[in-house]
Amino acid sequence: MAVAELTLIPIGTKTTSVSKYIAGALDSIGEVDGLTYELNAMGTTIAHKDLKVLYDVIRRMQESVFESGADRVYSVVKIDDRRDKDYTFKDKITSVNEKRKNK
Repeated sequence: MAVAELTLIPIGTKTTSVSKYIAGALDSIGEVDGLTYELNAMGTTIAHKDLKVLYDVIRRMQESVFESGADRVYSVVKIDDRRDKDYTFKDKITSVNEKRKNK
């Protein structure tokens, strides 16, 4: 399963607010069989068994920010592509929380 965290930062928009651009980026994902994603305060976590699908989703999300009027988009992408076992990004969080001493 490949898990990516994507942060999109629109530049040249005449506003400090980014929510309009991020909402459009999320809407651009559409229906992708087997894709899971979750918005968080600083980005979006996306997961799919096929890394090529993730790259395509990331491309669509970035393009949607340009289509919404941004002159420039600064993107931060982190990818964890684990192939030795099946897991989700929720499993990663659970694994860390189980190991914490002060739960």
